[in-house]
Amino acid sequence: MPYCNRKTYELRYSDFDFKDELSLTSLLALVQESACLSANELGFGYDDLRPHNYGFLVVNTYCKFRRPVRLGEKITVETWPLPPRHVIFERHYRVLSGEEEVAALASRWCLVDMSNFALLLPDKLADVHARCPYRDEKTVEVPSWKIPKIAEGREVYRMRVGVSDCDHYMHANNTRYLDFFTDCFTMEEWGKRTISSFQISYAKQAKEGKEIVLLRQDFDGYSICEARSEGELLTQFRVDWGETP
Repeated sequence: MPYCNRKTYELRYSDFDFKDELSLTSLLALVQESACLSANELGFGYDDLRPHNYGFLVVNTYCKFRRPVRLGEKITVETWPLPPRHVIFERHYRVLSGEEEVAALASRWCLVDMSNFALLLPDKLADVHARCPYRDEKTVEVPSWKIPKIAEGREVYRMRVGVSDCDHYMHANNTRYLDFFTDCFTMEEWGKRTISSFQISYAKQAKEGKEIVLLRQDFDGYSICEARSEGELLTQFRVDWGETP
């Protein structure tokens, strides 16, 4: 049987938004939990890399929804890594409610030296790669990993990265940005729309105390938001809207 890590999650009330749908932040946190579990059993998890001062950082995530996950459901996440290409490690996920696929995701990661965040080639983990049961199967085709920069974005709000936003790499955890970007919309806007897909791309880190400016620009059928600090692009978010319920 082809390798995959499979785990079923009991969802909490706090995982759901005001529409009683699984929040984007909770979904991303759960699939990344499965990614970490998979990495642990394959020999390149956090505890395996820490003695070498290496770490994996996610650089892109794309999610295609079949339908929302609703309050009262539990989900099963299946995930596996694809063969690495140059400095990119790609991973795919299938999210199931029972036997029904409700979402498919893909993510791209880079291996870095945590002392200077320099990119590392896969040969740094050559022994692990030699025995890793990679799969070529993809759960979703990503239209493009690149999100275009917005030219006429309006500032929605400003915030400062707090201690509760940061993880063990001492910067704002990548899942927290989905909260930041969701807050670029009103409850009325978010409530009257469905999400067909979303994409998030990370360029630079934001440490505790850093002020972030959140901008948004709307297009026909989708919106793009950006998080910037001192004029530098940190993170981008694109949401493609589905049919109005």
